[in-house]
Amino acid sequence: MKRRRKPREKDLTGKLLSGELDDEMESQQRFSARSKHAQANKILETALLRAEEQSDIDVESLPVGQVVQVYSLFSEVASGGRTFLCVTRKTLQKRSDTAILVGDRVRIRDLNLLDEQGRPQAVIEQVLERQTILTRSDSFKGQEQHPIVANAEQMLIVAALHEPNVKWGLIDRMIVAAQGGKLRPIVCLNKIDLARDESDRLESGRVLAHYESLGIRTLRTSIPQGIGIETLRDLLRGATTVLAGHSGVGKSTLINAIVPDLDLRTAEISGYTGKGRHTTTGARTYPLNIGGAVIDTPGVKLFGLWGVTRDNLGEFFPDVASSAAPEWRKQSYERIAESLPE
Repeated sequence: MKRRRKPREKDLTGKLLSGELDDEMESQQRFSARSKHAQANKILETALLRAEEQSDIDVESLPVGQVVQVYSLFSEVASGGRTFLCVTRKTLQKRSDTAILVGDRVRIRDLNLLDEQGRPQAVIEQVLERQTILTRSDSFKGQEQHPIVANAEQMLIVAALHEPNVKWGLIDRMIVAAQGGKLRPIVCLNKIDLARDESDRLESGRVLAHYESLGIRTLRTSIPQGIGIETLRDLLRGATTVLAGHSGVGKSTLINAIVPDLDLRTAEISGYTGKGRHTTTGARTYPLNIGGAVIDTPGVKLFGLWGVTRDNLGEFFPDVASSAAPEWRKQSYERIAESLPE
């Protein structure tokens, strides 16, 4: 049964088709602090309407690009050396299980239009199959998954030995999140120069050695002492890497040490969005001059567990299954199990 439109919806639809809504928007522009964005939004809406009118498209012949950032209404897609501002065909949105994600490989149709900043515009006509997927979670026990990144190859999980103190249980959860989404986890223990004594260094070394015994790559880094920087550069070279870790652990500082021109702390996410006019997912792709790219996820404090249940959790904790796990790993397993649905 079709949903009956409310009177206000009818009025808005009629105004949009007749052009009255555009007149009202233009009137409001004179009084809006964000009026410089109104014309660009109007162009995007027009592009979407035009896209819906065309149905005889040979999708397979369209060029492939990769999504570098997603907004509520549109996406930025890198293709052929250019970055397109894209809308998504509505019929594609209805068929897809999830929204467009950063990292998605998509086929786009160039509209031969430029926005006010001179960027070309296009329509996303197809999303290619995802090889990996990473989600975020609103809380430790959050069971609802929110996909944010697709097709990354590895996750660099950065923790600080101190300031803030490392929490191995959270590192374990991020490892499971990476492996559940088919990403390769790398554990980076940063700020090792803050070790309080030899015992402190030995304890962290034992933990990293245990991860290594499970086939998980690890490294220790220190910016002041120049430790581990070259190793990290080699690990990032040529790969697409998601950055993970809580605020203050030094993710941005490490990346900036490798690529000085890539300032993740000060780089604007988008000059187009204004003051939160279009909310971003918080993820953005930054190409590296050594090959590959990093995907920063600012504001994402906890990653969700994709495809992980109580029944298969043991696959991610083989040391627990074999009774070879240290106490902190057993506790991690139990806490994660409690957060999963039956």
